[in-house]
Amino acid sequence: MSTWKDNLRTIDPYVPGEQPDLPDMIKLNTNENPYPPSPDVRKVLDAYPEAELRLYPDPNSTKLVQAIATYNKVNDNQVFVGVGSDDVLAIAFMTFFNSKKPILFPDITYSFYDVWAELFQIPYEQIPLDENFEMICSDYYKENGGVVIANPNAPTGICQGVEALEDVILHNQDVVVIIDEAYVDFSNMSARTLIDKYDNVLIVQTYSKSRSLAGMRIGHAMGNPELIAAMNDVRFSYNSYPMTRLSVEIGAAAIEDTQYFEQMRQKVIATREWTKKELTRLGFSFGDSMTNFIFATHERVPAQVIFDKLREKHIFVRHFSSPRIENYLRISIGTDEEMKTFIEETEKIISEYQ
Repeated sequence: MSTWKDNLRTIDPYVPGEQPDLPDMIKLNTNENPYPPSPDVRKVLDAYPEAELRLYPDPNSTKLVQAIATYNKVNDNQVFVGVGSDDVLAIAFMTFFNSKKPILFPDITYSFYDVWAELFQIPYEQIPLDENFEMICSDYYKENGGVVIANPNAPTGICQGVEALEDVILHNQDVVVIIDEAYVDFSNMSARTLIDKYDNVLIVQTYSKSRSLAGMRIGHAMGNPELIAAMNDVRFSYNSYPMTRLSVEIGAAAIEDTQYFEQMRQKVIATREWTKKELTRLGFSFGDSMTNFIFATHERVPAQVIFDKLREKHIFVRHFSSPRIENYLRISIGTDEEMKTFIEETEKIISEYQ
């Protein structure tokens, strides 16, 4: 009998949000931006010489790295780019978390962290958030192999102040501390300046949310040159051409169009704040989300009921079955029209619930 199955690495995989394809749907379950990317992206697509696709891309993604460095006022050798922030984070896990001590991250956070830890056989400990889903800094004052903090956090939407993050860093200067800022553009609270003060801090960001390019898979990290060089060594050890020629051109164009970025960012924030008021009126409670989603629970109607009833109407939100958050819904912010429809249909569900 074949025994090849004895050598498989088995793991419970990360489960992404449902990706329905219905003409009448309102898709509020994967935190995508409801608005198109910068018009400069269209210019790149229209002018791009398709004959160049026969050539391998620049392994250093120089144009994109330079654009990101200029925007963030750092040096080129402080920037690492990858195929979405998931790719960047995975490489960071492989690069920096190789001790026998457990890495630390919250018990309610981005659910890919424990998957990577299992995949790469990294010991880990999940630190409980408090009853308000806030991080307790002192819980990270212990020996570990590294720290990962999503800020603002997902799926809670809560943003810790830079002072809290620095407190954790000050107590963990012998390991790498990763600050995952996938949603930071909706909060105005980036910890980017901390990489100027601490050589063990890595800031990770993405184009998928605020820059409307989830379909292109562009992410980046910023840190001191030694951290970035180490990540590049790992990256080049298994994939020497991670970014396509087209993604480099589009990524550079998108980050350089600051005016459009700011306009779209403010539109999402304004709609988020309107939605908070409406959800409160309907009897929901939630933390003060600083993201492009709201993590809410209703005072009377179970989250599963609301989720199922909305799904019947082709309105998709996210429901998690994990302990502590099984009665919450994560609601992405869509257009004004989409959110008004969502509120109207949710109000009907609540009024009809017995």
